[in-house]
Amino acid sequence: MSRGMFNVPVPVNEPVLSYAPGSPERAKVKAMLNTMRSEIKDIPMYIGGKEVKTDEKIEIRPPHDLNHLLGYYYMGKKEHVEQAIEAALAARKKWQAMPWHVRASIFLKAADLVSGSYRAKINAATMLGQSKNVYQAEIDAACETADFLRFNVQYMSQIYQDQPISSRGVWNRVEQRPLEGFVYALTPFNFTSIAANLPTAPAMMGNVVVWKPSGTQVYSAAIIMDILKEAGLPDGVINMVNVSGPVGGKVMAEHPDFVGVHFTGSTQVFKKVWKAIGDNVMIHNTYPKIVGETGGKDFVMVHKSARPDQVATALSRGAFEYQGQKCSAASRAYIPKSLWPEIKKLVTADLKSFKMGPPEDFRNFINAVIDENSFDKITGYIDQAKKDGLEIVAGGNYDKSVGYFIEPTILLTSDPKYITMEEEIFGPVLTVYVYDDNKFEETLHLLDRTSPYALTGAIFALDRDAIELASEILLNAAGNFYINDKPTGAVVGQQPFGGARASGTNDKSGSYLNLLRWVSTRTIKENFDPPTDYRYPFMDEA
Repeated sequence: MSRGMFNVPVPVNEPVLSYAPGSPERAKVKAMLNTMRSEIKDIPMYIGGKEVKTDEKIEIRPPHDLNHLLGYYYMGKKEHVEQAIEAALAARKKWQAMPWHVRASIFLKAADLVSGSYRAKINAATMLGQSKNVYQAEIDAACETADFLRFNVQYMSQIYQDQPISSRGVWNRVEQRPLEGFVYALTPFNFTSIAANLPTAPAMMGNVVVWKPSGTQVYSAAIIMDILKEAGLPDGVINMVNVSGPVGGKVMAEHPDFVGVHFTGSTQVFKKVWKAIGDNVMIHNTYPKIVGETGGKDFVMVHKSARPDQVATALSRGAFEYQGQKCSAASRAYIPKSLWPEIKKLVTADLKSFKMGPPEDFRNFINAVIDENSFDKITGYIDQAKKDGLEIVAGGNYDKSVGYFIEPTILLTSDPKYITMEEEIFGPVLTVYVYDDNKFEETLHLLDRTSPYALTGAIFALDRDAIELASEILLNAAGNFYINDKPTGAVVGQQPFGGARASGTNDKSGSYLNLLRWVSTRTIKENFDPPTDYRYPFMDEA
């Protein structure tokens, strides 16, 4: 029983360590990489606190080193999803009855484990399993995961403390109830922190969760489960299953106690999930919450007043960090004719200086893309561009003999509606369209109409009128809009993340807005002096 009204620790963004030569963090993660490469990890599913294995084992190999075996995970079937739902529902009553500050303490401890004793391990797992360099892994796996956990505890407290006013003789209050069933979390390969946040955010608000991580992220997902168990998360609150998307989605959508989906992935898959939910809405005990962040065709719009060196750096980082495998990555750029020669010179010089190879070699800025399907899709766009006669400004080469390596590639098109200006590629490919300096406003309207997505975008300009014009015309073109900055790198607590149109429901992970989706509000009015006569004064005779 609670015996106080508690203030949670004030969250602060986890500092990003440098991993410079000679630093202690560099030595720790190097040692951990060696240890993890020397082991073959066996990864079960986690259902009701039990480790579940099957007859079907899937190999885990680093995308950058296909000859090396990191371990195996076990592939589940329909019955395993059903078992996970049963385990979640069995844990639901006790978990929802737990005082909120006790739940908070579990996730605060998990944050300290992530940023402390598990830091090297979760970073090394992300580097090996997802081919992410140490700095990108540090930002994602260690820092952003800890940030999500700490800031979400603060937002949970904020939501609970937000109460209505009361008139004399009445006490009004609201309760934020967990949802009446289980939440299904589907997480992507590219961010370990997203894989941690999507199941833990609903759980923090008292919900129980069935979590299906991406098959190409299971290696670091297992460490998330280790952390949550060590932090004291009760069995059955979050259950991790490894199944195919269609199998898990069918069981989810057809279960009467399904109350919500927390999703990050492709737009096409999210539409299928949404349709499956709609097709089965008559059997659900309540209307499910549908929360999704999907694709992007993120832009950098450049005005003639912009500084070329700032634009070039934004493109080099925004388009090619983590091989462009970010839903926020810069994928199309609109550059005025007067600035293109200088920007081209600077950005191509950057790309020539990039080193590409395995993340274990810290000199490499570029690593491998996640798997063969992704490799084939991305290189298909490059090959088509070559056939269509586009200028290859930089890159354009690729090789998968050792790992799935694709050179950072810049295409130049004269057609602003060319396929690589419209479709999400999710790889290290940037397409540039050069426009006449005096057609800035016209090009803004063109940009807004070109792609169905609306996730992130940036405007580079020193002219304030140009910035304001772009901000107005591109009002609905990006849920995260950047002024003189690259369109990637949203920080929890600073830039709540999400977009609309074909990019999702814009429920803003990293803010209290997302957590509000995982509760159902009950309003309570208590009357201290109930009336005893139905008559009102207006009914009396004069």
